[in-house]
Amino acid sequence: MNDDQLLRYSRHILLPEIGVEGQERLLAASALIIGAGGLGSPAAIYLAAAGVGTIVLADGDAVDLTNLQRQILHSTQSIGKPKAASGREALARINPEVRVVPRQSRLEGEELDRLVAGASIVLDCSDNFATRHAVNRACVRHRKPLVSGAAVRFDGQVSVFDLSDDLSACYHCLFPENAELEETRCAVMGVFAPITGIIGTVQAAEALKLLAGAGETLKGRLLILDALAMQWRTVNFAKDPACEVCAKVAA
Repeated sequence: MNDDQLLRYSRHILLPEIGVEGQERLLAASALIIGAGGLGSPAAIYLAAAGVGTIVLADGDAVDLTNLQRQILHSTQSIGKPKAASGREALARINPEVRVVPRQSRLEGEELDRLVAGASIVLDCSDNFATRHAVNRACVRHRKPLVSGAAVRFDGQVSVFDLSDDLSACYHCLFPENAELEETRCAVMGVFAPITGIIGTVQAAEALKLLAGAGETLKGRLLILDALAMQWRTVNFAKDPACEVCAKVAA
């Protein structure tokens, strides 16, 4: 690190759990953030501010006026721009040293597979089960740690699936793809603006800890927030030995 970097990241370096070595790992890392909306905004901001060397920001949507109530990566001047491009501009203002690669499309198929393979860590900040399961399958194939978050109304949840560990559950273990789960979208149900900030920030914290090798993660725990009552609770879960996604790969 040069003198400017030592100053910029000094408050991380002062933490014995991170130090110079941990900060250098952040600088050398690459993060794939899928979704530049309510969750992806705070996640991307904190990863960029913390000095994660490369951030691939993937989102196929354009900024809309209805986004601005919670998607803090974007501004009124961003309306009509692709979210990935708007996000790149915002992150450059926060930390010009970070390389931000915008992907202005909904990731799927070979492109998703390639980007997951090239990432140190993946943050799923999407808003639908189809994308979450596709991302999970790619992370299982390439043994990449996945930090998954969700938020709607006043409710949020976040967990870590460290797929570099054969004993770790995957997203499918917790939320099977064929299960009858109700998919609620904020466009229909509404969303309390700070809940996306809280959950997205927790995603950033878990990603930074994983990359720096600091502390314990949420692996095997689903952290759930009821923001209306401001109460947290934790649900423990384990790998499903019959999981259709990760059990076969581990075997």
